[in-house]
Amino acid sequence: MKHSQKGFTLIELIIVVAIIGILAAIAVPAYQDYTIRSRVSEGASLAGATKTAIDVSFSETGSLSAVPSTPASLGLALPASYQGKYVASVTVAPGGLITVLLKGIGELGTASGTNFSYSPISRGGNLEWNILDNSSLPAKYLPRR
Repeated sequence: MKHSQKGFTLIELIIVVAIIGILAAIAVPAYQDYTIRSRVSEGASLAGATKTAIDVSFSETGSLSAVPSTPASLGLALPASYQGKYVASVTVAPGGLITVLLKGIGELGTASGTNFSYSPISRGGNLEWNILDNSSLPAKYLPRR
């Protein structure tokens, strides 16, 4: 009487465990980068009101040099008012430069306590926003425009 073999051999199980280990070694760091990037993107959403106020001021004056650099003159609240779980403040400088300061908390990893800026550029009567990393925020965490 013949017995048919059922189940997996030890080497097959070891190969499967090794493959799962390799996939996990790749996935965990990628997931951590993804979560930090999503936390940094809170700054992009909080800077939205400031970008809109600068867009309006630019459309009224036609010049970036005429854009006010104080929040009150742009119709905005104080910089510390624009904060969230991961963002400490959103400030505006002369010429419309917006700087987002991230909080110094461990959940942000290497992005903790760093900042990034939005720089407006006039393109035929419209503003285009470029991201400046200020050499402090790792490039992989920079939000898109």
